[in-house]
Amino acid sequence: MRKYELMTIFPVEEDQCQTGLANVRAILGEFGAEIEKEEFFGERDLTYEVKKRNRGKFYLFNIKLNPAKVVDIDRKFKLDTILMKYMFVRIDE
Repeated sequence: MRKYELMTIFPVEEDQCQTGLANVRAILGEFGAEIEKEEFFGERDLTYEVKKRNRGKFYLFNIKLNPAKVVDIDRKFKLDTILMKYMFVRIDE
């Protein structure tokens, strides 16, 4: 299992944000990821428009995950209509 940081951006509407967070947690759990830490990074303006929105809520997840599962999670995230953007970053130990 490797450590990763997962940065996610959700819509600013509270109901959509909470639904999106629940979806991300469920997908990570489905593929055996261990969420070590979850941190709200704030609501910020986006550099460019994403899904016709100019603002988003940023959340950072620190997770442990089998590297082979990253591609599968990426496929699931692409199908999620609420999640605006995301990025995995591997943490070297």
